[in-house]
Amino acid sequence: MKSWEIKPARDLGLPLGQRLRSLARERGLVGLALNAAWRHTLRLYLAAAHRLEVEGRENLPPPPFVIIANHASHLDALTLAAALRGEAARAAHALAAGEVFFGKPAGAAFAAYAINALPVWRGRTQRSELKLLRERLLEDRLAYILFPEGTRSRDGTMAPFQPGLAMLVAGTPVPVVPCWIEGAHECWPPSQRWPRPGRLRLRIGKPLVFEDVAPDAEGRARIAQAARDAVVALRPPG
Repeated sequence: MKSWEIKPARDLGLPLGQRLRSLARERGLVGLALNAAWRHTLRLYLAAAHRLEVEGRENLPPPPFVIIANHASHLDALTLAAALRGEAARAAHALAAGEVFFGKPAGAAFAAYAINALPVWRGRTQRSELKLLRERLLEDRLAYILFPEGTRSRDGTMAPFQPGLAMLVAGTPVPVVPCWIEGAHECWPPSQRWPRPGRLRLRIGKPLVFEDVAPDAEGRARIAQAARDAVVALRPPG
């Protein structure tokens, strides 16, 4: 029989404002309910406005895993979140730009409670914070939504992958699921304030595992290149 161990919440005792922006944030009943409602609304929107098609959902493993894709639009994270189901959907956390989504209290509350995002601050994220993200990924069996380019492409082309992904998964059995998102840049480019209707297609590839790769500079470069190659391989021809 499995023995149960009760642990205090990672964010126990944090003031609300600090809790919303904490990488240790855990969801209560309110957060679970709001996130479930958001996921339902999101799927309805993407089906109606963007006729979202998902190919390869059978390649998604149970958590923990990291799902990655090309990044050219705010629709990208929404598309990946909408593709997840069941346990994976409930375990999903988008790693979002802190300065964009967590800069103001209202935005931080929405990002934390509805989207269930965790903030990553460009140029300010410390190794200790990446260590906490890695620890939570493994121990809490989470599913991270991550865009290794680090920012949205302005013209739809892919940039090199940053080392953050490798620092999360190097030397672990955590699968990395590569994806290609088609149509998001045309529907909602960075230069446009609001999205316009248009078709979205998501291709989900077979997971990669980097358990045998050391978390050193050479290993990080190897993971970044292998992950990028896997994403590019899913791009439709033409």
